[in-house]
Amino acid sequence: YFCGLYVPDKRKRKELVEEAITFTDLNDYRKMRPKKLSGGLLRRLNIACGIAHKPRLIIMDEPTVAVDPQSRNKILEGIQKLNEQGSTIIYTSHYMEEVEAICNKIVIIDSANIIACGTIDEIRKQISGKQNISIEYLGEPAQAMRAAEELKGIRFVDNVQVSEQKITCTLTSRSEDLFSIIRPIADAGVKIVNINSTEMKLQDIFLSLTGKDLRDE
Repeated sequence: YFCGLYVPDKRKRKELVEEAITFTDLNDYRKMRPKKLSGGLLRRLNIACGIAHKPRLIIMDEPTVAVDPQSRNKILEGIQKLNEQGSTIIYTSHYMEEVEAICNKIVIIDSANIIACGTIDEIRKQISGKQNISIEYLGEPAQAMRAAEELKGIRFVDNVQVSEQKITCTLTSRSEDLFSIIRPIADAGVKIVNINSTEMKLQDIFLSLTGKDLRDE
């Protein structure tokens, strides 16, 4: 039916539908009614309906919400294949790791305003002064928590978190001396065993640009 909205030739339509079923790996479910399918299979069926007529532009609104990990991977792989075959895809999602993995151009929208646009590297440059620091330690959690409280008082340190044997934070300026954050940790009696500096992930960038306050929607 959906393919027929765009392709009047029945023979061509049958070929395209078979291609879409194979592409979304739904051959084993062709005899099942949609209401009997799982959430992940329904998403794949939705994609099959939408791509059967070989559109040049595809708009996907959070296609992996509430699906199992296997179906999620299958959907993401399929999206990349569609793009490789020549389709332009507009993909909206709150899952930053998906966006970072499959999109070559990213737009971050906050309160109906575009606040960043470009490749992941171009967006990183907008906050190039920031870096994530991960500090592995030996010591009691109480000591690490004391050190974290000290770090929160440093003007260029943000998003301080303590987990098992690790303290993480974001430095808002690359020009600042790392010794400024090492000293309060050592003074709290925490033995530092390793320090890593990593590029900010899209999730970190998103929170940095939009803030961490809870939203109504």
